[in-house]
Amino acid sequence: MKPTRREFLKATVGSSAIISLGRAAPSFLLHAAEIARLSGGETVLVVVQLTGGNDGLNTVVPFRDEAYRQARPKLAIPQSDVLKVDADCGFHPSMRGFADLLETGKLAVVHGVGYPNPNRSHFESMDIWHTCYHQTNRRSDGWLGRYLDATHEQAGSDVPALHLGGEQQPLALAAGNVRVPSIHSLEGFRLRGGENGDLPSTIKQLAEAKRASTNHLLDFVQTSTSAALTASQRVEEATLDYKSDTVYPTTGLASKLRTVAQLIDAGLSTQIYYVELDGFDTHSRQAAAHSALLSEFSDAVSAFISDIAQHGHGQRVLVMSFSEFGRRVKENASEGTDHGAAAPMFVAGGRVQAGLVGRQPSLTELDDGDVKSHTDFRQVYATVLEDWLAWQSAPILGDQYEKLPLFVA
Repeated sequence: MKPTRREFLKATVGSSAIISLGRAAPSFLLHAAEIARLSGGETVLVVVQLTGGNDGLNTVVPFRDEAYRQARPKLAIPQSDVLKVDADCGFHPSMRGFADLLETGKLAVVHGVGYPNPNRSHFESMDIWHTCYHQTNRRSDGWLGRYLDATHEQAGSDVPALHLGGEQQPLALAAGNVRVPSIHSLEGFRLRGGENGDLPSTIKQLAEAKRASTNHLLDFVQTSTSAALTASQRVEEATLDYKSDTVYPTTGLASKLRTVAQLIDAGLSTQIYYVELDGFDTHSRQAAAHSALLSEFSDAVSAFISDIAQHGHGQRVLVMSFSEFGRRVKENASEGTDHGAAAPMFVAGGRVQAGLVGRQPSLTELDDGDVKSHTDFRQVYATVLEDWLAWQSAPILGDQYEKLPLFVA
């Protein structure tokens, strides 16, 4: 049986195996050694998906660009309201949480992220972000699923990844061998036997029973059930002693992220958590709805970063957020914006190289009304895979992509 990623890193990170290789060691191993030294434990990735197509121009606002105001006579954020990042751009006024994270050195903003030949369909574009492939390629698994298959065995005390929320599980987590549970809440995920106290153990025995013949459907059910049972037990244990001084907002995203913080602090070895915030398809009357969404997003992530830092996990937890596309530069007749292309991505955490990455895209050199991307989203993925998760990115992403300066050296 092949060693798991955790066993591999335990055997090599910081050991003479790395030291003897010196400069000849693969970069991802050297990063793994440094991450383990600085963080005191294995790293955790929290993905926040902004579903619907977030309007990047009213999120990171190019307030000095006259083309921005001309294209958006009603939706442009007044310069006096912008939470300024530098002399040219700043955050939407509802994003005080992100402004504070940037000021404390825990947030990076990656400008102009997209992909070649952008697609304006929600479903197709999201599939591209989830799988890293266009429709002409096989898309039965996701980029995180491929990572899980390459680095984790199904058996173990904890599931390697977890999706929190009532939405359909994202294709990004689809894997060939590893089953990723989806849960609505901690309470809903606990396995309860009612009056039959033996029910959980009985189900576990049935799920783990050996069968004389191979049946792929039964194998799938068994491994999925075993993963859910294992996670249920660990979730039950995780809720017992958690305490926090952080006051989270009373929003859906904040509730999900508080649950993630609780599970991380409980000592779960789960490495990837995935949550979603929907509602960004703002075709009409965008201003108020977008403001509320950005407030929910910004304040929830800010509270989460504060919480995990207070519990001693700030150096080993990373939040990465994305949306399937941005919005068009010009506002429409309904005081909203239509499907666009490039938009900013955000990464937050204690080891992030804070600041702006890349340049604000031009609002005059457009591609059919959309800002042009100058950073492929797979560059962000490659950086996270190699410099945070300590794994080779090319086999996961299908190609080698240039990395970005997202983390403190």
